[in-house]
Amino acid sequence: MTDSTAERAAMQRALALAATAGVPLGPNPRVGCVLLTPGDVVAEGFHRGAGTPHAEADALARAGTAARGTTAVVTLEPCNHTGRTGPCAQALLAAGVARVVFAQADPTPVAAGGADTLRAAGVDVKGGLLAEESAHLNRAWTFGVAHDRPLVTWKFATTLDGRSAAADGTSRWVSGPASRLDTHRLRGECDTMLVGTSTAVIDDPQLTVRGADDQPLAHQPLRAVMGLRDLPADLRVLDDSAPSLRLLTRDPAAALAELFALGRRHVFLEGGPRLAAAFLRAGLVDEVVTYVAPMLLGAGRSSVADLGITTIAGALHLEPTDVTVLGSGAETNVRLTMTPRYDAVVTAHPGDAARVALREDH
Repeated sequence: MTDSTAERAAMQRALALAATAGVPLGPNPRVGCVLLTPGDVVAEGFHRGAGTPHAEADALARAGTAARGTTAVVTLEPCNHTGRTGPCAQALLAAGVARVVFAQADPTPVAAGGADTLRAAGVDVKGGLLAEESAHLNRAWTFGVAHDRPLVTWKFATTLDGRSAAADGTSRWVSGPASRLDTHRLRGECDTMLVGTSTAVIDDPQLTVRGADDQPLAHQPLRAVMGLRDLPADLRVLDDSAPSLRLLTRDPAAALAELFALGRRHVFLEGGPRLAAAFLRAGLVDEVVTYVAPMLLGAGRSSVADLGITTIAGALHLEPTDVTVLGSGAETNVRLTMTPRYDAVVTAHPGDAARVALREDH
């Protein structure tokens, strides 16, 4: 096995460590580290959440004096500042690491520069190995650094004719068992579940995350309810099975700002149609995940409320990034993952209100 092959294998292992299940999500990136000598792995480490040792420090502590002369393979550029823990660049220098290979460059101005610090001290540094994979793992964190707000994923289930519930209000089950399990997987990748007050009252969801065994996960995302309506105290979304938060606003931008200030980086928007419309009109939905069921209702609740679009030329287009078939038989669903194309919204006539409506706050 050549050095480059060994480093690539080590980076794949570091990415797997970074993605270890059960690590609380939030304002910190997920990072893994592997210490190598030619032909051998000396130690491994990963970051376990805010206030815990960074991945490099974790691996160095496990290696002890054996870290000297090793190659540190890490999924994110070693940090260069002192926060709750010391700078990883200095820890690597103190341990005598000879080479550092990292995937994603650190996009945060306060922490960036670790690579330059290491190079200036004579360490051989290489960046960019499996950078895309690392960026995907930390896509919500990276998005937050760039936009100063959480990434927003809107998820909904719909019939072929765009209905999320029948005329009598019933909606169980539009999606099949495989789709519901997949929804829990996606929920587990987010740190905040968000619904409006109408959904909280009418559907009374608990909004917890369960695993394949249908048991709640140890670490639950925050459950946020947005709106000004008074809520009954006995709603399931307010029980003690997971943390809950009231967002006393109808403004999507204000809600996201409050969540971002609380360290939240990935919001899973679960409903209902008016809340979805408010976020879409504000241009604040970044990803759409739709489970389409092979059924027709002909009437009932629409998946999204009025967007202010009055002509086909003003339609909001979405670019598919993934199409997956889940389940089988009558319970087959098609999962569509899409990115809204706000920049592609055009109108047949200049000044058409449909173009503006998508960018206005609710």
